[in-house]
Amino acid sequence: MFSINLQGQVAVVTGASGELGRTMSRSLASCGAKVAVHYLGNAEKATQVVDSIREAGDEAAAFQADITNADEVNRLRDQVKEQLGVATILVNNAVIQYGWTSVLEQDPADYESQFRCCVMQNVLMAKAFVPDMIANGKGGRIIAINTECAMQNFPNQSAYVSGKRGMDGVLRVLAKEIGEHQITVNQVAPGWTKSEKYEGLDPDPHEGYAKGVPLKRAGTDQEIANVVAFLASDLASYITGAYIPVCGGNVMPTI
Repeated sequence: MFSINLQGQVAVVTGASGELGRTMSRSLASCGAKVAVHYLGNAEKATQVVDSIREAGDEAAAFQADITNADEVNRLRDQVKEQLGVATILVNNAVIQYGWTSVLEQDPADYESQFRCCVMQNVLMAKAFVPDMIANGKGGRIIAINTECAMQNFPNQSAYVSGKRGMDGVLRVLAKEIGEHQITVNQVAPGWTKSEKYEGLDPDPHEGYAKGVPLKRAGTDQEIANVVAFLASDLASYITGAYIPVCGGNVMPTI
């Protein structure tokens, strides 16, 4: 019988105080990983995530850092190593969201900020954490959260899509550069996902979106977290360089 066992692993989840980040953190912890719950400004939410993980009998700690700043990412690495051990799983989830508008109306600063939080987050996290994974000699996992929007390229998505498509290129190259060390690099691309903030809303704001999805429903944050846990595990040891939509078939990469 297959099971996901992450005992002995240390996972860093960036943006873990957010809705999807909270669910991914709890899921990885339930599989046995020690979880570094990263946050930028919401210490209260991050503490709640840590408390819920510890109440379930698992191990976690909260860490603050700006993941667009190299010095702070290096500090994050050192603090995680000191408190939990060498990180073996990275879930690069943090992102800055803006109001979407046309290319002609979007503030140029939004594009620069998307570049920093999408592209540079993945660059800086790799530079900080991968050398220890290599030295550890036991492989590792890098899982970045992308989006179905990176394939759709709909109007008003340009700032968001530019950052997500940029990180795609970095991560595919990284997968080839560090694969020999048995470190896999993959992307999970959610569609519009139901999470805590949508519970009990009537009418369901996802209803119109779901009509266009082959499975005729929106996904849940737990369904995204399930794929992340799989990619973090030994069950996915021969998968790298992949962009995996978790969106009910709403986008389908072709061969």
